[in-house]
Amino acid sequence: MRQLLIALSLVVLPALPVSALAQNSSAATYEVYALSYGIYPDFPISALITGADKTRKIDLQMMIWLVKGPGGKNILVDTGCYHENVVKGKGIKDLIKASDAIAKLGLSAADITDVVITHMHWDHADGMDLFPNAKIWIQKDEYSYYTGAAWQAGGKSGGIEPDDVLTIVKLNTAHKVNMVDGDDREIIDGIKVYTGGRHTFASQYVSVRTTSGIVVIASDNMYLYENLEKHAPIAQTFDADSNLKAQDRMKQLASRPDLIVPGHDPMVFVKFPKPGNGVARIQ
Repeated sequence: MRQLLIALSLVVLPALPVSALAQNSSAATYEVYALSYGIYPDFPISALITGADKTRKIDLQMMIWLVKGPGGKNILVDTGCYHENVVKGKGIKDLIKASDAIAKLGLSAADITDVVITHMHWDHADGMDLFPNAKIWIQKDEYSYYTGAAWQAGGKSGGIEPDDVLTIVKLNTAHKVNMVDGDDREIIDGIKVYTGGRHTFASQYVSVRTTSGIVVIASDNMYLYENLEKHAPIAQTFDADSNLKAQDRMKQLASRPDLIVPGHDPMVFVKFPKPGNGVARIQ
């Protein structure tokens, strides 16, 4: 009988789904907050949505996202901008550092454990050096392109600040940069990154497990809610078809359509008005 039970256990145990085992052992949930760090007035919508009327303007919302988790895990998605040579002459109103934005939730720069850089544009990556204890997460191809080929003949470096490139190289030499190799990667329990938006060479967007379901932080892979509503690609992309496919995928990933958070839409703070004062909890 004992030998029979052993034989049966060898048959039954492999039949347990690996995914089920993972779900039982992986249950971390997070709170997601959008944080305003400034307003870019009178920005042309035609620079955000392909084919938009060139006379339309918007007060562009500049924002970053804080993901608060268990055990003191504080993950910042993008870092805004603050260096004088980057922001000078741009006319951004009510500009604050990312480190000041997170203070509204009682956190200091030293409390940030991880920073996810969705892409290397100046308004998302310029504050990388503000967070002394953070690990940086960036797509390997994004890092490689903007520290190399982007600056060669035929390369595309628009929107990339050379000083930000030097900063991330310095952070890498200090062993603070984690390079994500490709699509659909769980970088932290309950937090995944995806490629395909092609806002930049290898921009990524982020899904987060929350008590309200899966939240998708689109960043600039979807500038405005209008991109999604009109199924219109972003105006600044390496590949419009790939961008539309990424938007479609976001709808499949998010638990509800309103849990897809665009990169620059002031309506985020209207849809999610609490707690207020430039902070919106996505739930």
